[in-house]
Amino acid sequence: MNQPSLNPADLDHLLRQTHLFSSLDDAQLAQVRGGLRVLQLDEGQRLFDAGQNAERFFLVASGRIKLYRVSADGNEKVVELIGPGQTFAEAVMFMQRHDYPVSAAALAASQVVSFDGRGFYALLSDSPRLCLTMLGEMSMRLHARINEIDHLTLQNATFRVVHYLCDTLEENGGNQGTIDLTTPKNIIASRVSIKPETFSRILRNLADAGIVTIEGKRIVVHDCQALRAFGR
Repeated sequence: MNQPSLNPADLDHLLRQTHLFSSLDDAQLAQVRGGLRVLQLDEGQRLFDAGQNAERFFLVASGRIKLYRVSADGNEKVVELIGPGQTFAEAVMFMQRHDYPVSAAALAASQVVSFDGRGFYALLSDSPRLCLTMLGEMSMRLHARINEIDHLTLQNATFRVVHYLCDTLEENGGNQGTIDLTTPKNIIASRVSIKPETFSRILRNLADAGIVTIEGKRIVVHDCQALRAFGR
């Protein structure tokens, strides 16, 4: 399904609200705009494949993108889920091999802004302030990956599901409320490294404990603190 294309004002607003571009002056922003493209992706459409030459990085304007790897036996592991306002693949600019280490595909109809990696790298070379912004962004990503490794290796399945639900809820600005499972359960299960049936069983356990109420694809969280305590 085609979505309305971003008009110049909306595109400028999106760039200004994105941390990576927030420190750019007007001339730098114009330089970035000169090399960008707005892409329309259908549900399930691949954006790039692992091993493909990485010339561009991306910003999600709407929809949702999954980053994933496929094992030799064909099993898919979801590495990260990217939502509106988030960038991805920018770190490839600094790798010796300019190949995407993961594949990317749309989980729903999505609009993605694509940026010229070489052009942005040249911009970084002329702007120490922008370099510091980029370093901060990559440091936060590294910290998140370290926390994720901790959760996947040291914590049980219930903890990982609870952590995912609470993080999703807090991203929406609340300690309680409703989570709409727009992402398929098998994708969420892969993201937290469990089987889909385990994910469903843990949700039923949370509902039986009265901590959440399940209404189809909606999960009503009554108290995030109680939810986190259940996962310990």
